[in-house]
Amino acid sequence: MSTSAPIRESRVSRTAAMALMFILAIYFILPIYVLIVAATKPQGDLASTFGLAFSHFDLFQNLGALFGRNGGIYGQWAINSVIYSVFGAVVGTLISALCGYALAKFRFRGREVLFSVILGGVLVPSTALALPLFLLFSATGLVNTYLAVFLPSIVSPFGVYLARVFTAAAVPEELLESARLDGAGEFRTFFSVAFRLMVPSLVTIFLFQFVGIWNNFFLPMVMLQKESLFPITLGLYEWNGQTAKVSLLQGSVISGSLVSIIPVIILFLVLQRYWRSGIAAGALK
Repeated sequence: MSTSAPIRESRVSRTAAMALMFILAIYFILPIYVLIVAATKPQGDLASTFGLAFSHFDLFQNLGALFGRNGGIYGQWAINSVIYSVFGAVVGTLISALCGYALAKFRFRGREVLFSVILGGVLVPSTALALPLFLLFSATGLVNTYLAVFLPSIVSPFGVYLARVFTAAAVPEELLESARLDGAGEFRTFFSVAFRLMVPSLVTIFLFQFVGIWNNFFLPMVMLQKESLFPITLGLYEWNGQTAKVSLLQGSVISGSLVSIIPVIILFLVLQRYWRSGIAAGALK
């Protein structure tokens, strides 16, 4: 009986892989580093000093100016972003979980056709839907309200796709049959059995939803005119458009951009364990 020799990793391939990862790490980290450096500089040093070098440390003064500008409107934008992202991600994840569970575990006529339509929705860019959504919400009187941003954000074809894949991988049919034999209805079976097994995977969907809504710019720009309803992305865009007339806004735009990435980083760090296990489950499927 012949045994195959173990595959040995060559030093050249290992070095090349490490070099590539090092270059990619610099590529992704460098913009954040430049943003941090710029956020610590006073307005006068932004153009007169080297972009990668620190100068005078005015971070706290810049943050004070940011949150005090225009009556503290940036704080309102931050609250709006949290409302849109947290509630949109929670509701969107629940809807994706229910739809994915139904597509994975129920047999009904047209299931694969329906799933194909959902996959087709993944390929449609959100910008192509902006005008139809605006006309629809304008006809119903929901333009310029929180619902104009919230309602489109809770539907995610990609989330439904991931939920179906994760459900098929993580929820055994035997457990569902046992719950049904014990007299549990379908909703109770889902929430008491399937949902618990899907939690690590649903965290992955939640993260995708949260980041997508947090970074969403085009939909709020189309739907909202009231400055008090803006998320951070749209508010900073409006400020950036005024920097030619009000140069002091440039520092606030930079400081606001730095503050805007902090919640996303914290969320990834807190949910990293669940996120990694959810990605692994999808990869195994």
